Amino acid sequence: MLLTDDEKRMRDGAEGAAVAAAMDLLVRYGEALGAERLCETRNVAGTMTQPSPAKAKLVEEGGWAKAFAVINLDCDEDIDIPPMKVPTCQLQHGFGADARGLTGYPDASIELQRDAEAYYSDKGVNILATCTPYQVGNLPVRGEHCAWMESSAVVYCNSVLGARTNCEGAASTGAASLTGRIPYWGNHIPQNRFGTHLIRTDVELTTFAEWGLFGYFAGEAVGEGQPVVTGSWSQPDLADLKHFGAAAATSGGVELYHIPGITPEARSVEEAFANRAQPDAIGYGPRERRQVYERLNDQGTSTDVDFVLLGCPHASLEQIEAVARRLKDQKIHPDVQLWIMTPPALRAAAARSGYDRVISAAGGRLLTDSCPAMSKAAPDGTRVFVSDSAKQVHYLPAILGIEGWFGTLDECVDAAITGVWRGELSPC
Repeated sequence: MLLTDDEKRMRDGAEGAAVAAAMDLLVRYGEALGAERLCETRNVAGTMTQPSPAKAKLVEEGGWAKAFAVINLDCDEDIDIPPMKVPTCQLQHGFGADARGLTGYPDASIELQRDAEAYYSDKGVNILATCTPYQVGNLPVRGEHCAWMESSAVVYCNSVLGARTNCEGAASTGAASLTGRIPYWGNHIPQNRFGTHLIRTDVELTTFAEWGLFGYFAGEAVGEGQPVVTGSWSQPDLADLKHFGAAAATSGGVELYHIPGITPEARSVEEAFANRAQPDAIGYGPRERRQVYERLNDQGTSTDVDFVLLGCPHASLEQIEAVARRLKDQKIHPDVQLWIMTPPALRAAAARSGYDRVISAAGGRLLTDSCPAMSKAAPDGTRVFVSDSAKQVHYLPAILGIEGWFGTLDECVDAAITGVWRGELSPC
């Protein structure tokens, strides 16, 4: 791998043992990927603070420096960890104190995470605690090289913002945070960012749920490809696009999509394909829509609901307001728990706007930091849950062994109030 003089200095220890270990990792990583060089980044989004038994053991043996060295640098030596060299944020992690007592999630994990936050914030890590860092301050510009984890964040970063990142891991983001470097491969290379598949929707996309269904179809259709989407829709908002991308990254491995006229790197279908020959369009019509809906809803038999989960990816302020509006003067069924997951910064905004008060009065909870899939925990006794998130309905039945239903926001709120799932696919 070709290294610059500065990169050689870092590799050879001029900035300390931790930076040298980080450069060693990046060189090994890049060579395994076939990357010819590294590129500079000033935007890292990783996971350092979430608790685990392995991390607890490492902290007991040698403190947080030991845990970072082993998990985030692939280094077994005892080394000091300097402050992060470039802006770095912590994505979502385990449940925090606001979820204490709501599940069997261990108090010890909450305390371990609190200690981690103190350590890493002292090293310059911004504890955003969300899978949607772009909603709360980390907003890279078009063309910027980033090193991000988390599939739904990565696909939004690439597609909607036009920044450039691959789906990184704990080690590569840890190394990037100390060096400001990441291998130049995959989505960082301009010629790799063009479309690979054309998908045409003959179903008009007008709601959050419809974008989720379509995203789930797109991911299944293209796998790890890069779909170019055409068809009919009303103007999508932030929530629609994050839901589409999260669903496509869940059913497939999509890290980049283009919607001509909407996303920044494709003013036209021709531009999305670099003026090359276009593939035959994959059609998404009423039949495909029903098939996707039925796949998402083939994991439930009971209509007696215990748990309603909203906010995956983490809810925007507008989504929180929409839930609060539907819950005003209502009460959650006594046998149901309603959770809305959101970033801590947006929870503070929701509280100031009065939305948190309305949700709490109805019996719901606005929670932060994590989600049931990440923390592998739901309310005790949960057997049947419902969500407007294709991602959560895809994962939670397998992770927790519970039944799941997918539907619209209105259907989810209705289930929270009545304790009964009454959702169905609406006509096109």
